[in-house]
Amino acid sequence: MPHSLLPTGQAGGVPSFFSFRRSFALAALLLSSLASAGQVAAPRAAAPKSATPRVAPPKPAATAVRGRTTVDFAKGFTISYVPGGKVVTILSPFEQKTTATRYLLVPRGAARPKGYADAIVIETPLRTLVGLSSMHVALVDFLGAADVLVGLGNLKYASAPRVRQRIAAGKIIEAGQGKELNNEQLIAQHPDLVMATGWPGEGLTRYQTLQAAGVPVMINSEWVESTPLGRAEWVKVVAALLDKEDLVNQKFGQVVREYQRLAALGHRATKKPRVIVGLPFKDVWHVPDTDSYMAQFLRDAGTTYQWDKTKSPQGSLALSFEAVAPVALTADYWLQTGTATTKADIVAQDARYAAFAPFKTGRLYNNNRRTNAQGSNDYWESGAVRPDLLLADLIKILHPELLPTWQLYYYQQVK
Repeated sequence: MPHSLLPTGQAGGVPSFFSFRRSFALAALLLSSLASAGQVAAPRAAAPKSATPRVAPPKPAATAVRGRTTVDFAKGFTISYVPGGKVVTILSPFEQKTTATRYLLVPRGAARPKGYADAIVIETPLRTLVGLSSMHVALVDFLGAADVLVGLGNLKYASAPRVRQRIAAGKIIEAGQGKELNNEQLIAQHPDLVMATGWPGEGLTRYQTLQAAGVPVMINSEWVESTPLGRAEWVKVVAALLDKEDLVNQKFGQVVREYQRLAALGHRATKKPRVIVGLPFKDVWHVPDTDSYMAQFLRDAGTTYQWDKTKSPQGSLALSFEAVAPVALTADYWLQTGTATTKADIVAQDARYAAFAPFKTGRLYNNNRRTNAQGSNDYWESGAVRPDLLLADLIKILHPELLPTWQLYYYQQVK
């Protein structure tokens, strides 16, 4: 593993996570809202072409304590176990000062433990949940708990088959998002919890109408995590809410082991192909900086990335065509070509892209293979909790000899 286990953040001080620059992650979340919104196992050596990938029976982590879990990679939340309940602390990445929201999770019908006067009380296990992001679909689906979902921010952006079935059956409402959030409907429905997505300049005050009506709201910021395993580890928040710690220890433990094994393959690769990422938006080419989620994937996949050591206060580098073109002209691969699905789409945006080496060789790959009829891209959903599969795809693209029979799951070649 190229990076060691990261310590859990503490509410008493701002961890380095909160100096993490957010623009690249914000751009990715916007793309997930526009293009996105099951379980499969990363390859041991390879997956047979005709086989449907599945999660193998996982083994519990050796250090796991029954009924409890620990936070090893994520920096945006903590979980502690106290007499009579659990305390989940969500740390805000959007403020200059330390801010944290505490949730006291209490068994349904039990008395509230003394203390924790500032904490929002949630009874567990959750029976009903409204998730305003496609990421929240992934968090519950990973744990086999899709039936707790009774509302989504946008019904279009969901890929999990069980969730789509429930939408078709009328069991999941569209709650709206942002200024379109339907408070009246949510108050009438009165779910056990509304899970929202954190944005700069926003906090729980945005949801004060719901809270005043007794509907608890939890704001997640998993998309700000700068490592693949850190982002995926937010499944443990939902596991704590559902009393599924033993299950998450098993399943997430398997993801960690597979990711680490694949990352070791990528780091041992003798060739490090040169890559470029993305397409410009409004004439600005936003590329990941050294601390970004995508840059970590590129390192673990065994690449040469031009801006791997470059830091930016914003979390991504805002570059011009002239800055990227010299790199692209001699790059080996071009990944994540935005909304483009064909080479014709790419040159329609700018004919100069045809001169880039990956365009000429056909080594262009986009992360839209699992886009459904509603336009929801599962890369932004299940991909967030299965970084082992994303890494397997990248290694297959960049080092096909290392995973000779693995079939791409989230990525596909752009032709």
